[in-house]
Amino acid sequence: MHRGLRGRFAAMALTVLVAAGTLGACGDGDDGGAEGGAAPLRLGYFPNITHATALVGVEKGIFAKHLGAAPKTATFNAGPAAVEALFSGAIDATFVGPNPSINAWSKSHGKAVHIISGAASGGVSLVVKPGIKGAQDLRGKKIATPQLGNTQDVALRYWLKKNGLTANKDGSGDVKVVPQENAQTLQTFAQGDIDGAWVPEPYASRLILENKGERLLDEKSLWPGGKFVITNLLVSQEYEKKHPEQVKKLLQGVVEATDYINQNKADAEKVSNDALAKLSGKPLKQDVLTAAFKEIDFTTDPVASSLVAGARHAEEIGLLEKTDLAGIYNLAPLNDVLKAGGKAQVSDR
Repeated sequence: MHRGLRGRFAAMALTVLVAAGTLGACGDGDDGGAEGGAAPLRLGYFPNITHATALVGVEKGIFAKHLGAAPKTATFNAGPAAVEALFSGAIDATFVGPNPSINAWSKSHGKAVHIISGAASGGVSLVVKPGIKGAQDLRGKKIATPQLGNTQDVALRYWLKKNGLTANKDGSGDVKVVPQENAQTLQTFAQGDIDGAWVPEPYASRLILENKGERLLDEKSLWPGGKFVITNLLVSQEYEKKHPEQVKKLLQGVVEATDYINQNKADAEKVSNDALAKLSGKPLKQDVLTAAFKEIDFTTDPVASSLVAGARHAEEIGLLEKTDLAGIYNLAPLNDVLKAGGKAQVSDR
């Protein structure tokens, strides 16, 4: 990784991790039993159901089994913060959305990161107050997203533009987009401070079931076959070059965790909920948990075509400069793992 990039983001990423208090060792020591005495892999993810692959992989010990030591973990509210931590060297890999992955690739001119696997498709909705029936009803309204430039933020702003509505980065325009943490969105929606939110699960289901919100749009309806990447796995190229076997073992864990979720839905829900309770202090209600899981397809397929389209969307709304995405994926290690398990290969197109 370029020293300039590392220096630029180090202070910010350290602040994020210290303030959140979520960077914790899960191993027994610096060598942690990892191959060759290497320090345990440092893994980022979000306390979202869309990151159940990480939640299950960590909590069931699946990653630890394959890596030789439990990963040290850090949790984030949205992609830009996770990318900052990856750039700074505070973590080695992170589950993250497609748009932050694209931004990381663009900012580093293709030198800092690779997407090495998919994790989840779907699980995102625009939830609004009753009475809002269409895009034009959003004029003069406040709509929340998790963070400026994150995947949901780009999706909302692009959709608004396609419906003839402006939403500027400074908050001006026909619709005021309010980037805020997902947990805060639950409060501001209940208090009437915002009129809706474009958010991932479980927050979309919580807004509906706990706060009487209505689903105005399921993002699946905007994509061919209802498939679009919401979570993929991003790795530092520096770590990838130094520890290729650990990267492959992490991917073995991802494949196993994905299979576990799809073959053991009830237990995967419980494990994920227990993990969320530890991270946030409170478990999800069962109806929310079940509703959230139904909205998501857990898959190692990165649905690459949707990432490319998402990049074009971000360019069109001025949140990304023209970017050549050739080389952003390195799926060879994943396909090796899938082939060894007799599973279908995935594509970077």
